[in-house]
Amino acid sequence: MAGFGSMKSLQRSSYLGLLSVVMVICASFGSKSAIAAELKFKENGEFKILQVADMHYADGRSTGCLDMLPSQFKGDNIFGFDATDAAKSMDMAFAPAVLSNIPWAAVLGNHDQESTLSRQGVMKHIVGMKNTLSQLNPSEADVIDGFGNYNLEVAGVEGSAFQNKSVLNLYFLDSGDYSTVSSIPGYGWIKVSQQFWFERTSRRLRRAYMVKPEPQKAPAPGLVYFHIPLPEYASFDSSNFTGVKQEGISSPSINSGFFTTMVEAGDVKAVFTGHDHINDFCGELTGIYLCYAGGFGYHAYGKAGWSRRTRVVLANLEKTEKGGWGAVKSIKTWKRLDDEQLTAIDARVLWSKNSAGLRRKKRITGVY
Repeated sequence: MAGFGSMKSLQRSSYLGLLSVVMVICASFGSKSAIAAELKFKENGEFKILQVADMHYADGRSTGCLDMLPSQFKGDNIFGFDATDAAKSMDMAFAPAVLSNIPWAAVLGNHDQESTLSRQGVMKHIVGMKNTLSQLNPSEADVIDGFGNYNLEVAGVEGSAFQNKSVLNLYFLDSGDYSTVSSIPGYGWIKVSQQFWFERTSRRLRRAYMVKPEPQKAPAPGLVYFHIPLPEYASFDSSNFTGVKQEGISSPSINSGFFTTMVEAGDVKAVFTGHDHINDFCGELTGIYLCYAGGFGYHAYGKAGWSRRTRVVLANLEKTEKGGWGAVKSIKTWKRLDDEQLTAIDARVLWSKNSAGLRRKKRITGVY
């Protein structure tokens, strides 16, 4: 799993991260570019994503760790809430991804503006870092709430009939920090302007996928990443999800309707969030999987004896009749624990082209 070894090294030396949801994308760079480089599936027909949520990096070694057993950490436990230098903290937190020379992207959480930079300042710093595909906001959107709303298109294998066609679409949104409406308490939410941008972008991508070359009958699968979970995450219990729910769902106090917007779009297969550090479950609702990553950072709250973790997503292409690579065949997920074996747990299929529309839990093998 490219990239995770470096994240492991970061954990052992500095113990934490700053931004709330980070993605390390393991794929190939293409020669064409709409941003910095084009994402493509690798020659083996795979595209892999590592989601790192709630890093809370703070000041690295000088910041104490929380909720750990004595055997897990040896050293001073000086507690600190915030990073004293946001830019420096981000540089350290993202160093493994930068040094690994792999493309990565990030979205903001609810704490990222609490140090020395505003939310806009934090996102601008991220956009300027090496190997990132993050964007401040979409250029085509004149007015949009938040910072870090953008999408990435993943083309098929170089040399295949899908090499110039996006076969997997990734959406990133800023779920905000806290409500700015005095009569509405609690956390922020995905606003109407963001939903309008999502609808318009999804519509464009769906149309492009169903026309030549290689016109398809159904839209390419989409994955959505943001920080604060939707109210719909409260729809699950232990009978209908994989993973654990060990704390309440800290969603906004109002429902802005973004889940319905995604259902109506028809291309989204899964949503990935952070925020609730000791929840890591994944469950299906109305054809869309709602998944937590589970907390990664040691400067944030956790649960002693419960390993910090990341979530992996793997998309596989199908083989064509002529033996080449075609469209996406399946999307799978599992989690990696921060233990000595980097144990993989809770593997499942999120979506399969052959069983699209069927709502059933699947077990998978061969996780790596």
